[in-house]
Amino acid sequence: MPALPEGRVLPVRLAPDAVLGTPGADVDPTGPESVQLAADLLATQRVSPGCVGLAAQQVGLAVRMFSVDVTGHPKTRTCHGAFVLCNADVVSATRRERGREGCLSVPDFTGDVARARRLVVRGQLPVTGEWVEVTTDAFEAVALQHEVDHTRGLLFLDRVAGAHAIHPRRTYL
Repeated sequence: MPALPEGRVLPVRLAPDAVLGTPGADVDPTGPESVQLAADLLATQRVSPGCVGLAAQQVGLAVRMFSVDVTGHPKTRTCHGAFVLCNADVVSATRRERGREGCLSVPDFTGDVARARRLVVRGQLPVTGEWVEVTTDAFEAVALQHEVDHTRGLLFLDRVAGAHAIHPRRTYL
C-alpha cells in the first residue's frame, strides 16, 4: 500500500441516509481528493471500535472506494493488513456460508448474510492507481464483499433473507 497523507476522522453516516443507498462513481485513484479520502477512511476506521472496513458512502461520498483492516479479528485467517481499494469488483467468489454481520452505519442491528468465504477482488491502489488482485478467505473475504456492496449502494440489510434474519445488536462497543 503506497504511503498516504495524514488522515482526518470524518463523521459516519447512519441509515437511512440517502448516500448509503447511492451507487458510487468511479474515482481517479491518483487524484489528490482520492488520496486524501483514502487516508481519511483509514483514520476514521482506526478510531471506530470494532470497525473492520469503511466505504466512502459511510462518510458521505458516493464513490467507489473503501478501506479494510481485519488485523487481529478472531475469525481472520488470511490478512492483508490495512489497505484501500478504488473501483473494486469481485472477480470470483466461492464457498458461500451464512454468518452474522454488523455495520457502523446500522448500529442497532446485525443480520444473517450468506457470503462467499473464498474471494478474489480486483481494484486500484490509491496514489499509484496500480491494479491489484486480492485473494483471500474467511472473515477478510466477508469484509471485502460488505465494502464492495457499500460502493454499490447496498447495506447488509439488503442481503438478509427476510425480517427473521435481522437481530437487535446485543453488544455495543
